[in-house]
Amino acid sequence: MNVAIQESGEMYLETILILSRRGPVRSIDVSEYMGYSKPSVSRAVSLLKSGGYLTMEENGFLHLTELGQELAEKIYDRHTTLTRALLSLGVDEEAAAEDACRIEHVISDASFRAIKSHMEKWGK
Repeated sequence: MNVAIQESGEMYLETILILSRRGPVRSIDVSEYMGYSKPSVSRAVSLLKSGGYLTMEENGFLHLTELGQELAEKIYDRHTTLTRALLSLGVDEEAAAEDACRIEHVISDASFRAIKSHMEKWGK
């Protein structure tokens, strides 16, 4: 059963994607990376599992489902593209990353596609 996902859920999925590129991921890894408490991560993992975005092995390793992977990659693409766009406008690195993180969850698909197309057209 897939449920609508909120911004915080998207953040967790993006984090799990990033961490999974380095190796196996457990809740404690997510907790340390995001700076969130273990109970907060546990609750989020439970919600993401029930939503069909995530599975957990008996040994505690987390895996994105096909749906979770798709959404995580979409959010990560938005984050990296928007960060590059802001950097190309002269925004400092820290502010660009923070602002991209906020924008990535609310920007429409049409606006994002236009920004991405512009960035690709100009080789940014």
